Amino acid sequence: MRLNKDTLKFDPEKTLNETLEFIRKFFKGVNASGVVLGLSGGVDSSLTAALCSRALGKENVLGILMPTAFTPDDDVADALDLAEKLGIRTEMVNIDDVCEAFIKTLKISSDDVKLKIPLANIRARIRMVILYFYANAKNYLVIGTGDRSEALIGYFTKYGDGGADFFPIRHLYKTQVRELAIYLGIPEKMALKPSSPQLYPGHKFTDEVPLDYDELDVVLAGLFDCKLSAEKVSEMTGIHLSIVNEVLRRYSNTEHKRRYPPTIENLNYWASNV
Repeated sequence: MRLNKDTLKFDPEKTLNETLEFIRKFFKGVNASGVVLGLSGGVDSSLTAALCSRALGKENVLGILMPTAFTPDDDVADALDLAEKLGIRTEMVNIDDVCEAFIKTLKISSDDVKLKIPLANIRARIRMVILYFYANAKNYLVIGTGDRSEALIGYFTKYGDGGADFFPIRHLYKTQVRELAIYLGIPEKMALKPSSPQLYPGHKFTDEVPLDYDELDVVLAGLFDCKLSAEKVSEMTGIHLSIVNEVLRRYSNTEHKRRYPPTIENLNYWASNV
């Protein structure tokens, strides 16, 4: 037996119906007038927008585009095209000036290589603040667009794109997100677009993670769904053990991102599970 892409097979129609029901139930259970999400032109936000517009009605979904000077024009165009196709409202908020205000206030240089990631996280948190501004102003909920692959390895900014009121697709691996997006009619140009958070110029997922999603998702499924050891996952995928262990290290080191911060009441739980 080997772990491969067949390990990630799922029923798109069943998954679609379950996800739509989750969105409707959660929304019905809170006193909100609509939902707001960041639209990037990537597959996660595209699928999330499509699901929410289908579950709640297009009139109840607001998409916010938050580009920078280095955001590819194609990404902005894709986000706008998708919004038009879905019939949802949009707002465009360029975040360069806000980020520059942080740089000036902190008296730092945006060219300092050591600050590339801290500045990237500032951009993600600026976007979260903007989304919550619209949510508070309109009595909306903020929709998180992260998926299971990103959640398990902590590939998101704490209190940035990790800050939301609910996450409709966090039960799906990235490869499953892509498949469900195509099933829903999202253009392959967006569904299969290489992952890029665009938090600094030229930012790509593979800059930071040693596997692309096709392999990473199989490793994650082996470790967390099949409950196999790192050695067994390496043997069954042909991926070097050091890389599988690196995936596990990322999971362990980012556990704090997936939990509320420790308090006196929950410190023992933290100590026994970190």
